[in-house]
Amino acid sequence: MSQPLSPLLIVEDDEIFARVLEKSLAAQGLEVRSAASVADALSLAQGMTFAAAVLDLKLAGETSLALIPQLKALNSSMRILMLTGYASIQTAVEAIKLGATNYLPKPATVAEILAALQNEAGNADLAAAEQPLSVDRLEWEHIQRVLAEHDGNISATARALNMHRRTLQRKLGKKPVRH
Repeated sequence: MSQPLSPLLIVEDDEIFARVLEKSLAAQGLEVRSAASVADALSLAQGMTFAAAVLDLKLAGETSLALIPQLKALNSSMRILMLTGYASIQTAVEAIKLGATNYLPKPATVAEILAALQNEAGNADLAAAEQPLSVDRLEWEHIQRVLAEHDGNISATARALNMHRRTLQRKLGKKPVRH
């Protein structure tokens, strides 16, 4: 049995992506509202009961991880999908621990987003990876973990990694390394 997903909240700071996603989900018959920041999302969620939310992990100057428990406090049955171009094992685990229903790396289709919001059960038939993570991917995961430990503070993360801040910013500006 599928859960109702409307009204749906999109929290995305990329205005063009948010608009395209909003139109695509509205074309599926969903009532959709968008917010570009954690504060805007909380303001909307306090004035309206949302059945579901799609959160971008990295917003301008902040992360949406802290938003998950705040949204759940307003509506414990809200289904939350973390959608990010900066996917890492650490952020996926944290998002689920904080109450997200699912986690998807970008790019994702509207069908994948809707399926992830509907899917509550895990997949026990999922095959284990044939290859271990590459050294580059392990580095990316480690950087993301340390960044999360320092609440997204680039300077503190660079100090913890014993890395120049500009080098860290350059590494973070690149797309995540594939497995």
